[in-house]
Amino acid sequence: MRILVAAVGRLKEGPERELAGRYRDRAVKAGRALGLNGPDVIEVRESRAREAERRITEEAIALNGAVPDNAIKVVLDSRGQNASSDALAGLIRAWRDGGREAVAFIIGGADGLAAGLRDDADMSFAFGSATWPHQLVRIMLLEQIYRAMTILSGHPYHRD
Repeated sequence: MRILVAAVGRLKEGPERELAGRYRDRAVKAGRALGLNGPDVIEVRESRAREAERRITEEAIALNGAVPDNAIKVVLDSRGQNASSDALAGLIRAWRDGGREAVAFIIGGADGLAAGLRDDADMSFAFGSATWPHQLVRIMLLEQIYRAMTILSGHPYHRD
């Protein structure tokens, strides 16, 4: 199964990009033995529209275009459900074992996600009820994907 992270904006050179890359690389290596490909990160341009609603709409169109039609769509949203690392690992296992081809984790821009994109998602996932900068959400998501892979492989990285 292919794992995608579709995100608005590009991480600039620096510690955030370095940390995201580190967790992505670890996840790629750990996932191979589990029948998991990726995570592949797809960055879509931030909208330059003046009005927030227009920016959100343009970014939603770009995000939708970046995600394969058959992918499970999981949006990152502070109103979504909180899931433990074990629960996320369980979801990834179930999707993989159920023959799903891809899962796409979708991260909006600074203005958030369009309601239609949230409504069309198969799941809405949150890192608590706090509002996080979308760059940090990407890093936390990549770390959690890596952690899920270590859980699935029985690696002692995860501690209860």
